[in-house]
Amino acid sequence: MDMLAREAQEALRQRSQRLRARAGASAKVVEDGAAGLTDSELRELDDIEEALARIDEGEFGRCARCGGAIGRHRLRAVPEARHCITCSAEVVR
Repeated sequence: MDMLAREAQEALRQRSQRLRARAGASAKVVEDGAAGLTDSELRELDDIEEALARIDEGEFGRCARCGGAIGRHRLRAVPEARHCITCSAEVVR
């Protein structure tokens, strides 16, 4: 695993822990959606878990749409990003 993936993994785990702590719930309660988290926070938690899975599977940094590389600056800013900048603009439309 390269340094960027390790940095992202650590940042994602920290964000996940903060969300779970703020909810004051165990992981099981958070997964059930009964922890008092907002829909946005639950989506963020899902995005984080999916990004961690991509890191584990060696797919981190690859666009889910075109398969191209997601820029390092984008991954540092948004480590859970699924799409490169070009595809991200297309997905939003």
